[in-house]
Amino acid sequence: MSLRFYDAHNHLQDERFGGRQAELLAACEREGVARMVVNGSCEEDWTQVLALAERFGRDAFHRVPLSPGEVGDAVERVPTIVIPSFGYHPWYIGERTSLWRENLIRFLDEVPSAVGEIGLDRWKPGLPYDGQEEVFVTQLSIAAERNLPVSIHCLQAWGRMLELLKASPRPARGFLLHSYGGPREMVKAFADLGAYFSLPGYYAHERKERQRETFLHVPADRLLIETDAPDQSLPSARERFPLTDAANGKPLNHPANLRAVYEFAAELFSEPMKTLADRAEQNFLRLFSLA
Repeated sequence: MSLRFYDAHNHLQDERFGGRQAELLAACEREGVARMVVNGSCEEDWTQVLALAERFGRDAFHRVPLSPGEVGDAVERVPTIVIPSFGYHPWYIGERTSLWRENLIRFLDEVPSAVGEIGLDRWKPGLPYDGQEEVFVTQLSIAAERNLPVSIHCLQAWGRMLELLKASPRPARGFLLHSYGGPREMVKAFADLGAYFSLPGYYAHERKERQRETFLHVPADRLLIETDAPDQSLPSARERFPLTDAANGKPLNHPANLRAVYEFAAELFSEPMKTLADRAEQNFLRLFSLA
């Protein structure tokens, strides 16, 4: 009875990892992380995401089987495969070039990939809202045209997000609301449009009670798990892989903490790890399997 884990959203390309990506992925492999979606945020980092996909995104790997007799919460050691995702995060749309749409399509044509991270943000201090909706809808439409999974960021703009999703073409396979932090009452409305909802380990912090309660209302077939590494760390007592930024010593979220996020989720939903892991796997593959 082996476990495999699927990270629905992270930023493995982030420069804060200081070029240690191969080392991080080796730890993920030992922990049984089978797939991870690595999200670009702007034209500047799409090249790094593509490089990770070209190096670690091939399915032609040999599985390393469990040792005879391993049971319980043993993990199946499989090479961690990167699924690339290219998109303009609302924090960075002010940096986009005049050819940003053409560049996005060029990257999507390079390798089987998702669209993201895209979205709306009315939370970040000093961030202009002007232009966010246009860039979001443009990227959502590209995902819909190609029926690609799309990963969506939203902070303090949930009502408008729902309106835009209702009014715009959407991928038939659905879309991900990563680190969903919207109202519990809106879960059904988003799910009816095709939404999946990914739970981060950050919601294990005591102060995130409202978010934990909201996830209890997410449909079972729409739940995914994420790290959002290098951000949204678990409480330190839950971390399995402490990590710091070599440049300034600040803590970072290691992507191999994914199993610890699953452990938190199993506690939250009061179900065995095996049951949760199997359900998350089915949901992940339904949304993110790419030809």
